[in-house]
Amino acid sequence: MPTLTSADTVLETQVFWYRHKKEVFAILILAFLSVAAWGGYRLNSERRETMAATALAIAKTAADFQKVIAQHPGTPAAGSAHVFLAEEQRKEKKFSEANATLQSFIEKYPAHALKGTARMAMAANLESLGKPDEALAIYQRLVTDDPESSLAPAALMAEVPIFKAKNQNEEARKACETILSKYQEHLFSGEAQAKLRLLKPPAPAQTAPPPQVLSPEAIVQNLVPSLKIRPMKPPSATSPAAAPGSNQPNKGAPPKKP
Repeated sequence: MPTLTSADTVLETQVFWYRHKKEVFAILILAFLSVAAWGGYRLNSERRETMAATALAIAKTAADFQKVIAQHPGTPAAGSAHVFLAEEQRKEKKFSEANATLQSFIEKYPAHALKGTARMAMAANLESLGKPDEALAIYQRLVTDDPESSLAPAALMAEVPIFKAKNQNEEARKACETILSKYQEHLFSGEAQAKLRLLKPPAPAQTAPPPQVLSPEAIVQNLVPSLKIRPMKPPSATSPAAAPGSNQPNKGAPPKKP
């Protein structure tokens, strides 16, 4: 088997380069353009995010937040502007408009850090609109989807007054007990303990003893305590009772004089 010398290796390299130099140049140019494009994209993104953050920092009114959303779409600052805009709408008691803004935020920025806060705000708005069942569903979903978040105990605590209004005290107690068992170090633990004391189950009602059946003599004795009822004795055979109207003399009376 022939062995390759260094001269043969150099020759093969030169032949490969001569045959494929166009393809190699194309690959190098494409890689360079990709790196340049990525760098330009990152630079442009950072510049856009900086401008958006600056605009959000100086925004004060609902119109300002709407301007940030319109001029800097896709940036984290624009996502935060949705939440601030919804808060301004809530202050004006525009609860339906605020929830529409928050729903748009959740759909456009599903990974945003304020997503949980937006859901809590939506539930509070639903309560203000007189829709406690829909609000309760959001609170329960928030606890189920992210039980380790700091908003989970807040959602549990928000469930308590809804359950109480529905006369579901057992469910309200369970919410407080969950806070005390899973979130002992949270600031809501003290409030949960206080509410739990007020939600203690009522003591079981004591059954009254059956009424005592009294004899007629006992009833009369209770009504007239000084009256003593004696049982009647049958008349004796040796000493019959005198018939009414008889002329028998009274044994105790003195004899009449002739």
